[in-house]
Amino acid sequence: MHPGISKMISAAALTLISISNAPAQQLTRYVDPFIGTGGHGHTFPGACVPFGMVQLSPDNGSEGWDWCSGYNFSDTTIAGFSHTHLSGTGCGDWVDISVMPHTRHITDSGKYFKVGFNHKNEQAGAGFYSVRLNNGVDVALTATERCGLHRYTFPKGSTPVVRFQLTYMINYDSATHTYIKLVNDTTVIGYRFSSGWAKTQRVYFAARLSRPAKRLRIFDKNTNMDAPSLAEGQTGRYNGELEFGDLKGRPLFMKVALSGVSEGKALLALNEIRGWDFNAVKVAAIKKWENEMARIDVKTKDERLKRIFYTALYHTCIAPTLFSDIDGEYKNADGKILKMKDGGQRYTVFSLWDTFRGLHPLFTITQPDRNKDIMNSMLAFCDETGLLPVWDLSTYETNCMSGYHAVPVLADAVLKNTPGVDPLRAFEAMKKSAYQDVRGTADYRKYGFVPQDKAWYTVTKTLEYAFDDWCIAQVAQKLGKTDDYNLFMKKAAAYQTLFDKETGFIRAKNSDGSWSVPFDPYFTSTDGSKAFYEEGNAWQYTFFVPHDVRGLASGFGSYQNFTKKLDALFSTTSELKGEQAPPDVSGLIGQYAHGNEPSHHIAYMYSFVGESWKTQKWVRAIIDSMYHDQPEGYSGNEDCGQMSAWGVWSMCGFYPANPGSGQYIFGSPVFDEVSIKVPSGKTMRVTAHNNGKENVFIQSVSLNGKPYTKVFIDHETLMQGGSLQFEMGPEPNKKWGSAPNDWPASVN
Repeated sequence: MHPGISKMISAAALTLISISNAPAQQLTRYVDPFIGTGGHGHTFPGACVPFGMVQLSPDNGSEGWDWCSGYNFSDTTIAGFSHTHLSGTGCGDWVDISVMPHTRHITDSGKYFKVGFNHKNEQAGAGFYSVRLNNGVDVALTATERCGLHRYTFPKGSTPVVRFQLTYMINYDSATHTYIKLVNDTTVIGYRFSSGWAKTQRVYFAARLSRPAKRLRIFDKNTNMDAPSLAEGQTGRYNGELEFGDLKGRPLFMKVALSGVSEGKALLALNEIRGWDFNAVKVAAIKKWENEMARIDVKTKDERLKRIFYTALYHTCIAPTLFSDIDGEYKNADGKILKMKDGGQRYTVFSLWDTFRGLHPLFTITQPDRNKDIMNSMLAFCDETGLLPVWDLSTYETNCMSGYHAVPVLADAVLKNTPGVDPLRAFEAMKKSAYQDVRGTADYRKYGFVPQDKAWYTVTKTLEYAFDDWCIAQVAQKLGKTDDYNLFMKKAAAYQTLFDKETGFIRAKNSDGSWSVPFDPYFTSTDGSKAFYEEGNAWQYTFFVPHDVRGLASGFGSYQNFTKKLDALFSTTSELKGEQAPPDVSGLIGQYAHGNEPSHHIAYMYSFVGESWKTQKWVRAIIDSMYHDQPEGYSGNEDCGQMSAWGVWSMCGFYPANPGSGQYIFGSPVFDEVSIKVPSGKTMRVTAHNNGKENVFIQSVSLNGKPYTKVFIDHETLMQGGSLQFEMGPEPNKKWGSAPNDWPASVN
């Protein structure tokens, strides 16, 4: 546990108790935002509300892969507190509108003056963050959806200064044009335009101060303009510095609101925070998080497990992030001011290569209202750009990673009859992705696979396109489009073309049908001209056929041979070969890599061929070894909620191993009881009798008091609520779930 978390927990609990209408459970006391900030987790510890536009968090002033969120727990300096952050990504961007309190005037604006701090003086919880800097300034932060609230307490006798470091950047990002203006002695407006991972980004801001500023100094690089404002239309990259008189130990409060449309809209967003009652805003933020945590109530005597679980649930509620103003307007990457067709809100930050697997299926249960806007945001992206998003950042297509994985997300929503999502509109958008002529799709259609002599990472692309096409086929079937169904089901079998029975791996082919060489199942590389697999190798990707597990298994000659191959995945050496092995391939058990998403369904594959007890064994082993209540609590990038979503699902006892199927495969529940509030208003209560660290195996299952032999529960049944009971034990019951009629669906 983080050193400051116990103090934070006590303070948060007392705050919540003081509110008459606060939720009684106070589950937010188990949320520790420092989990994932160390190692390769890439999360941030700062203040935000669920899915908010503002993520107000400290930045260390360091760059590099482990600072993709701006912060890493290994660091002990802070360069500023910026208002936008990416949670758990493998690329660094945003950190827009950075501000920093200093105790003296900074003459050299070309540098970011980092200030030291001690983690003992740092606290964070759901909706707030605080730190005492080594310069003596006490900083406390909280937020609403579009507005951040700062409280600075400066040492007596100091010269209070607040710097607006609009050119502050990390990794790929770089400011192209910034502007700042002092409207009056308590109001500042401006904007930051930048180019980075997303080539076009625009963030407008408005700041209001609780005490008047004496002056605003404006800097262009190292030049002190010492002027109250820039000339209208003046272009450049500017920073600003507000100077105050002696505050006599009284706190300085500052609201900073964001808009993607204009400074005027940012000024309106300041109204989300009325007055200067910091505690009231903090309490309101905690209540919003409490409402999210209350969707799933878990019972266990193990407090550590609660911290892991509720922090994971917290991390599933950060992205996608709100992009539109309160009136629904947003400005897209093309500079057009738009509104959603259905009047909803627009969201951005779609890490779909990661989140299609577990996060978005979770939303169909935990986010029934917001999920409509999330789905329609993808469809709006398609309307505006011609294609569904691959990795949407600030409504710009970064084209990061492979596949067209908005397809399984939308398919899952359509197949589950998500209200407010037009099935036909979604289906037409899915087909546009399938018929695009970029990212190797034309060759995929021509050859039935993506040839290695025509593209990079071709096995990954082939397998992911095949799965996406299976999802399109399921929607086509629902809509009664038989020809489309048959076409896309044929494409969904593309994995078979690349299966090599001699080696027992799915591997790359060239356009003439020959195997690509050299081949080594342990080889992985960031050099796509040499690598057949993106962020992985043959061991991990051979198993990416979630829609046709038994079809894949038949390629090994028997289901028994298939499970032996799965056994080998977990027991072989963890050595990775290749001079440029990606750091994403982490959290290794043999060659199973839990630190990266392509492995996330694999432990559940045993259940498709009658050996559910091995799924139970490995799922519990993964939970125990890959999730901790420490800054290094994740085995790899958290990736906008997917790493946490796997933990949320699996700790509850099941997981959507095949997104789009509507089936949740049983694993090994870690809690004595889980109560899941489903959209109908009912509750599904999951009880694990005789549960414990040694009792990881399912002995029997009952549903609503009747014996239940299937190794999964379907979405429709879960939505009806009821009672699902597991009897657990220390030895596997190999007969339970072994009958083919009890297995999950598979094409073959």
